[in-house]
Amino acid sequence: MRVLVTAASEHGSTEAIAQAIGEVLRSGGHDVRVLPPDEAGALAGLDAVVLGSAVYAGHWLEPATALATRVATELPGRPVWLFSSGPVGKPGGKLARQMGEDPAELAAVLQATHAREHKMFAGKLERGELHGLQRAALWVVRGLEGDFRDWQEIRGWAQSIAAQLSEVTAA
Repeated sequence: MRVLVTAASEHGSTEAIAQAIGEVLRSGGHDVRVLPPDEAGALAGLDAVVLGSAVYAGHWLEPATALATRVATELPGRPVWLFSSGPVGKPGGKLARQMGEDPAELAAVLQATHAREHKMFAGKLERGELHGLQRAALWVVRGLEGDFRDWQEIRGWAQSIAAQLSEVTAA
């Protein structure tokens, strides 16, 4: 199947998740394009979509929500999966749990895309990539800096998508 994997990423961490998902889908025999949302054109010729976004302050980034709205009329009949990248800090910690709540736009994006599933992945936060107030917040709230992405979980989810796509192809 021909699959678009796209994710809005502020500093490249969520883009790396999209790339990993694309690699797994390719290894499953699918023809995959991994592009930022702003570069994803019409869906003509594509069979499925995986759409993701980094989450900041409980919100998806605008390029991802704009793409979901822009292609909503093209999605019926195509399987769609959504993912978010956001929680940082000690897994299971109070702050990471709060960051792991569904993004504010999720209900609208689910409605627009009729996605099969939404998956939340832990994110990455590096001081050197942040701007003034964001960087200052790391001094106040300790333990949020680092790479908390679980690559095994990400690849496992992508493998489940690859299997579902193979089932659709076989039917």
